[in-house]
Amino acid sequence: MSGHSRDALRWATDAHYEDAERYDRTYRMRRHDVAFYREMAGEHGSPVLELGVGTGRIALALARDGHELVGIERMQPMLAKLRTRLAKEPAEVRERVELVRGDIRSFRLSRRFPLVIAPFNVLMHLYARDELERMLACVRAHLAPRGVFVLDVRMPDLRSFTRDPERAFKCPTLRDPHDGSLWDTAEIFQYDAQTQVQMITSTFREVAPPHRAYVKPLAHRQFFPQELELLLHYNGFAIRDRWGDFERGPQHVDCESQILVARASSRRARGGA
Repeated sequence: MSGHSRDALRWATDAHYEDAERYDRTYRMRRHDVAFYREMAGEHGSPVLELGVGTGRIALALARDGHELVGIERMQPMLAKLRTRLAKEPAEVRERVELVRGDIRSFRLSRRFPLVIAPFNVLMHLYARDELERMLACVRAHLAPRGVFVLDVRMPDLRSFTRDPERAFKCPTLRDPHDGSLWDTAEIFQYDAQTQVQMITSTFREVAPPHRAYVKPLAHRQFFPQELELLLHYNGFAIRDRWGDFERGPQHVDCESQILVARASSRRARGGA
């Protein structure tokens, strides 16, 4: 793989999830995808397998609805925060959630699921084809007969790929959830066309003395619609539905997300002349 090394990409992934408190505060009010995945669970039933369960934004909503859920997460800080949140839930909700620390590319569970979900851009942290294929093999192995795999990733924003990689784009001032301090923030966008990885480097500078400063990277593998369809097809999946938003609207060039519902094919597809 050219461009960023695997170690750099892994660091750029982990850095975004090491501060689970900040992550949870940043995204807890994101609701539109939660409503969608609640609908999916209502349509397909439980137990639900969630890949990249994070701090439980979606998992807790499904458990409160009465669904059993197994959540896989590699980052220990995220699991610790989710366990803290779970501890505040009623006993019947806690009992519906099972947490597994593991890698979505290599997990093995002794059960199958009518619904497997990979919400909020989880697949965008799989930077190479072999990583995605290993994950898809795990999903196939854990899908119940006629089960569905539901995922969402961002629609590539071509305009962001051409931004000046040396320019820092100012973002809103943030308040640190730990000590209440205020921070000026900015983002630098760097896109590698060969690997299709966009590196977003966020800079943080404290407004008041002592003016502490630090940076945090975030790497996202970009997937174009036809590319994603081919990757699923040649790894044994058939797309049943695709949408451009969580209200099930059509995909178009300016939509934020690609939402796909796929089933396992009867056999893996093979290339040919």
